[in-house]
Amino acid sequence: MKILVAEDDAPSRFLLQSLLTSWGYVVRTAADGTEAWQILSEPDHPQLLLLDWMMPGIEGPEIVRRLKARTPKKPYYSIIITSRSDTCSAANALNAGADDFIGKPFDHNELRARVSVGYRTNGLQTALADHIQDLSDALARVRQLEGIIPICMYCKKIRDDHDSWQQLETYISQHSEALFSHGMCPECYKKEMAQLEEMKK
Repeated sequence: MKILVAEDDAPSRFLLQSLLTSWGYVVRTAADGTEAWQILSEPDHPQLLLLDWMMPGIEGPEIVRRLKARTPKKPYYSIIITSRSDTCSAANALNAGADDFIGKPFDHNELRARVSVGYRTNGLQTALADHIQDLSDALARVRQLEGIIPICMYCKKIRDDHDSWQQLETYISQHSEALFSHGMCPECYKKEMAQLEEMKK
């Protein structure tokens, strides 16, 4: 998974990048909040975020607020990193919409554990979002056959949206995933046999 590290302090940014890379993450870095926001505006943006609280341009909590406001298609998991380690600051970060909070200086093992939780959570959220999209697509296909369908009372052909008349099975095949196997009902069988007998006479 890609992870974004937004940190204006160069030594801290390099340390985070080195640690995360050694743990198997693909890391993108930003030296300020404006650069971080530009990266998060790209189509293939990172979904796991490590954001410094105070940095030039846009601060970490404000980035989180903006992400929540634009309801992105891909879920994010954001961790605010700051030297403010008091309870009030943690509450403010979480109230802004951050998923986690870690104070400086941080323990490497604790950071790895918190990032790992973010990785797993984001994976579950992404899988859930994909499942919801699949259900929405399936529901849309089902709804294609809802409503009033114009059908000829004699030949049973159906008029489509382009004002053309189609066989019933053709129309249903185009608007659903149904497959047809053709047969003959007992009533039609009797009629056809009777007509054949008449033709032989």
